[in-house]
Amino acid sequence: MQKQIVFLLIFLSLLSLSAQDRLTGETFTTRSEVLARNGMAATSQPLATQAALEILKKGGSAMDAAIAANAVLGLVEPASCGIGGDIFAIVWDAKQQKLFGFNGSGRAPKSLNIEYFMERDIKYVPLYGPLPVSVPGCVDGWFELHKKFGKLPMKDILQPAIGYGRDGFPVSEVIAYEMASNYEGLKDQPGFAQTYMPGGKTPAKGEVFKNPDLANTYAEIAKRGRDAFYKGDIARTIDAYMKKHGGFLSYSDLADHTSQWVEPVSANYRGFDVWELPPNGQGTAALQMLNILEGYDIAAMGFGSADYVHVLTEAKKLAYEDRAKFYADPDFNQIPLTELLSEEYAAIRRGLIQKDQAARSYPPGDMEIESGNTTYLTVADKDGNVVSLIQSIYSEFASGMVPDGLGFVLQNRGQMFNVQDKTHANALEPGKRPFHTIIPAFITRDGKPYVSFGLMGGAVQPQGHAQIVVNLIDFGMNLQEAGDAPRIRHAGSSQPTGSQMTNGGTLNMESGFDYNTIRELRKKGHRISFGVGIYGGYQAIGIDLENRVYTGASESRKDGQAAGY
Repeated sequence: MQKQIVFLLIFLSLLSLSAQDRLTGETFTTRSEVLARNGMAATSQPLATQAALEILKKGGSAMDAAIAANAVLGLVEPASCGIGGDIFAIVWDAKQQKLFGFNGSGRAPKSLNIEYFMERDIKYVPLYGPLPVSVPGCVDGWFELHKKFGKLPMKDILQPAIGYGRDGFPVSEVIAYEMASNYEGLKDQPGFAQTYMPGGKTPAKGEVFKNPDLANTYAEIAKRGRDAFYKGDIARTIDAYMKKHGGFLSYSDLADHTSQWVEPVSANYRGFDVWELPPNGQGTAALQMLNILEGYDIAAMGFGSADYVHVLTEAKKLAYEDRAKFYADPDFNQIPLTELLSEEYAAIRRGLIQKDQAARSYPPGDMEIESGNTTYLTVADKDGNVVSLIQSIYSEFASGMVPDGLGFVLQNRGQMFNVQDKTHANALEPGKRPFHTIIPAFITRDGKPYVSFGLMGGAVQPQGHAQIVVNLIDFGMNLQEAGDAPRIRHAGSSQPTGSQMTNGGTLNMESGFDYNTIRELRKKGHRISFGVGIYGGYQAIGIDLENRVYTGASESRKDGQAAGY
């Protein structure tokens, strides 16, 4: 009788893994794709999506709408993003029929060097407080992107966020959970509790939250432009705050900040060109994974099979060893991108994978180098322009440091520097950009836009990107199915900060994988875990040029929404 009860419980749990009684599509799909012709926005919070559509309907460009959505997200999703962080984008310009890449990451303070940590025997940059704070690149990024691709004035673009900041907004479910789960170690950081814990706690789901300080900061930026942030009163406030609390970020660091237009890099996967940004970000790892996977008949293996998950995980381990060794600020290093993305190199790396054995460690590539929480959104407009944009303050609530009266937290991206080895490509140096996790992505086919997508979530992003591409191309899923499908997240790889994988790491598997798959992976030597909430947040827009139709998809694991008109 007991065995029958156990079997029944397992059977019922497996049934609960599927979406309920949909007429079409995969059983794990939560909703249909969104279809529209004039414009589309997909973000991780409905108010941000609606702000983007509002701007599009006023005649704004995809870039105008993306900035509006990002500003709203910085208010309504403050544990993940905001103007205290950095920004990256890939933009399809319909007029020029070309992709543009943008790197809006900030640099380390000029007064902070690796000796500071070595002399104090600090092996890793702390996660909280003043030491991990680097220059915020977001606002400069908004204005650089707007200058090239914007149409409406910034005062109109920022108005939805200003209004919500002053009048308040109801906090949505997942964001409320994330805020409540991540404030404990930050509540004593200067300015944090006053801004994010009214009444002594973070706001609950449905509670109306206001941030008038951030609204005023947005209004100042809208009125006086990017220099208000980097050379005006906002910069002076940040400078005084950091000096008061033992920080290194200065007015000079802010005033000297610049963003950079970059050429996206790509790999062709079964006839589709997948585009990422080059380092200091980690997008190249997704391309390296795809290059390795292309040597297998993935479609024949089948989605969710042990064979597929095994080679996917091993490809990730291989790519992340190179990520740990080579990915860093290209202004300080020569990075062998051509070699890393070559078919010959992929074949060599693929040859290290054993069919029935999970590796405990892999060597990085042997090329020579000379000297040396996030939010994702995508928007498309009536003219065919498409923006793939990602923006982050790094970990939940970042450094926890909120400058007096400004209403936003400063990022802790400097935590990603290596402070153990002066010769490492990602070693901390004054004015250097740290290794970055946030990566937008894009797919083209025959030189035309096909899909704009991204997936937030730290180190899960390259492996998540690879899974999305495989779901679309090898398994024939539609845009929503590709995001709803259960994912894996391998953890424990070697890191650019100095740690090394020696035990094979841990393979986290989301609910939805068959037990037979899990059992077979264990037989291959994979250490299996079942983490919750660690598989990223996906948004995407598909572009059907023949019918002039946009397809939108939004992450079912978040509060997000895809909507068009």
